[in-house]
Amino acid sequence: MNTTISKEDIYAILEQVSDPEVPVLSIIDLGVIRDVVLHEDTLEVVITPTYTGCPAMDMIEVNIKAILQENGFDNIKVTTILSPAWTTDWLSEAGKQKLLDYGIAPPQGSSKSKRALFSEETGIACPQCRSTHTEMISQFGSTACKSQYKCLDCKEPFDYFKCH
Repeated sequence: MNTTISKEDIYAILEQVSDPEVPVLSIIDLGVIRDVVLHEDTLEVVITPTYTGCPAMDMIEVNIKAILQENGFDNIKVTTILSPAWTTDWLSEAGKQKLLDYGIAPPQGSSKSKRALFSEETGIACPQCRSTHTEMISQFGSTACKSQYKCLDCKEPFDYFKCH
């Protein structure tokens, strides 16, 4: 293993791995990379799924190994940890902007507010026209981590990346 490579170098490589469900986001933007550990002969990447049982995590693990192998690493271990649970607070600010630019409303607020678990989100801004005159169409959108909304001004439907 190349002993001159730093953790920052590994994070830069991992920035090239996209989320299979929201390809505009890298796994770094998403915040699923919890740590990178350079062992004597193994590179360990520690990840946390956005949801327990998230189907994209298998593909993310395959893509992590592939990009690291392309960059000269042979012994790669991907470790999944469930605690602490992933939260939308781990999304990078750049990632939130990428979601907005892609047409998905980024999470509003913080997962620290448990009230969000028991009340309907209000005033979700439309990523097309920025109006907050919107309504939820479905609690679940194209993936479990998103809700489907409709803008009542521009009439466009859009996904909202749920806060959790």
